[in-house]
Amino acid sequence: MNKGPLASLKIVEFSGLGPAPLAGQLLADLGAEVTTVDRKPVAQDPTDINRRGKQSVVLDLKSDAGIAAARDLVAKSDVLIEGFRPGVMERLGLGPEACPGNLIYARMTGWGQAGPWAHVAGHDINYLGLTGALHAMGTGDAPPVPPLNLVADYGGGTMFLIFGILSAVIERGVTGKGQVVDAAMVDGVPAMMGLIHTMLAQGSWTEDRASNWLDGAAPFYRCYACADGGFVAVGALEPQFFAILLEKLGLPAAYVKDQNDRSNWPARTAEFATVFASRSRDDWAQIFAGTDACVTPVLSFSEAAGHPHMAQRETLIHREGVLQAAPAPRFRPLKPTAN
Repeated sequence: MNKGPLASLKIVEFSGLGPAPLAGQLLADLGAEVTTVDRKPVAQDPTDINRRGKQSVVLDLKSDAGIAAARDLVAKSDVLIEGFRPGVMERLGLGPEACPGNLIYARMTGWGQAGPWAHVAGHDINYLGLTGALHAMGTGDAPPVPPLNLVADYGGGTMFLIFGILSAVIERGVTGKGQVVDAAMVDGVPAMMGLIHTMLAQGSWTEDRASNWLDGAAPFYRCYACADGGFVAVGALEPQFFAILLEKLGLPAAYVKDQNDRSNWPARTAEFATVFASRSRDDWAQIFAGTDACVTPVLSFSEAAGHPHMAQRETLIHREGVLQAAPAPRFRPLKPTAN
């Protein structure tokens, strides 16, 4: 049985909250052997999805025996993951300098291991706020709207932690040496903003919220309310897709010519809103199904698993009665064409 592409990797994760446990879960999903160090026994709970695929060992890190056991576990591992404030692991005697030289020591924080705010508490909304990204989210006449905790915690945090770990694994395969991975959410979020920074530099993005191409100002890239109180998401950025959108809505094809003229966006948005409000969400979903208009229904969490595309791919699955995402990404053996 294929255990996944990371089956050879042994990871020790010091239990915590947020991005680090998700990183461990995703690596375990791909076959890594992940052992979580807990300070007290943890009951098996199928609703705690971030513990999926992990083993648990209980150690008293305030005792010499517990520290010795932790060091022994680390010595047998390829990767260590921790998400504490800077200095905590050092005070426990488990900092990078106390570990083997071939270990990949992966550290996850909001502010980073160094800097004036390195020891300050924070959450996704705070890290996102410092990057400029949160300022761009929401409507122009209200405070910014936090995008759950997906962007800083998991996009700028978890994904960059995993990116750093796997990069270090590759490098160790060449040199045999480990290294410390300093993954900070305030570093990861800006790293994902290359397109926005490009448009800012080129003068095609303004810092006024809800007045740009991708922030809800454009009539062809936003959500609309439907007759039944549901919503549709419209993302017809390209002119050929916008043309299909206009056709399905029964609006003038000539609108394609001045699609990106911002002066007409408010009036066009109002016009689009009127049309979308004339039918239910599911009516519109049926009308746009299979087209390149880039219009989709906005589904709730409970509805998402039942959508035909999501269901066919089994993107969302039930384990022990708990709805959750299936492991991602997916892999299959490469079968080169014979010469």
